[in-house]
Amino acid sequence: MTDYLYLYPPLLAGKLVKRYKRFFADVELVSGEVVTAHCPNTGPMTGVSTLGSPVYVSETDSPTRKLRYTLEMIEVYDNQPTWVGVNTNLPNRITQLALVNKLIPEVGDYSEIRGEVPYGQDKKSRIDFLLTGACKPIYVEVKSTTWAQGDLVLFPDTVTTRGQKHLKELMALLPGAVPVMLYFINRADCPYFAPGDRADPTYGTLFREAIALGVKVLPCRFEVSPVGIRYLGLAELKLP
Repeated sequence: MTDYLYLYPPLLAGKLVKRYKRFFADVELVSGEVVTAHCPNTGPMTGVSTLGSPVYVSETDSPTRKLRYTLEMIEVYDNQPTWVGVNTNLPNRITQLALVNKLIPEVGDYSEIRGEVPYGQDKKSRIDFLLTGACKPIYVEVKSTTWAQGDLVLFPDTVTTRGQKHLKELMALLPGAVPVMLYFINRADCPYFAPGDRADPTYGTLFREAIALGVKVLPCRFEVSPVGIRYLGLAELKLP
């Protein structure tokens, strides 16, 4: 019996040689071979892209893939040696597993889970998850975060007009629905969470407005290891 929500396929160890053009990372494998891996995280990866850091990559033989390898995690030493997940394709998949298994009771009551549902005034946006079956529908938006300052993890680590838009859209759902902003904390060494005011002051202002209006903010902590990913519970929200 395991409490891993997600198990990685066999991974290859290496060290980060270079990250460039947002989507590419050169990695020196333990064999000495240098390979180019797809980097699914297009953000600045503040504090988690130090050259020479230990990394793990996954490998595929899919004929439709241009790059054979994917950068999955990098080891940092901010508080203690910690693996940080950098594959942004995984948080939504893992969040869905957590929702299916009812591991996050703070979300509320629901019996049905739907993904990528159109919503908003013009129906041009898509919510990550729509949960129904209770009195009010629950709209869950997921944001992955890796930026840490000491034992505090923050989001965002750069200006995000898209993130600002999502907060506004969640606030617009009130009072007829339950809007939830779920932050997927892709590292286990940070028990506290706060908005990244220094990186995006506008986002920080909207974040506080959303909480005041009744948007649920759930900073969910996950432990990443070369074996898999576990859910640790909620981080404590700190509003300076």
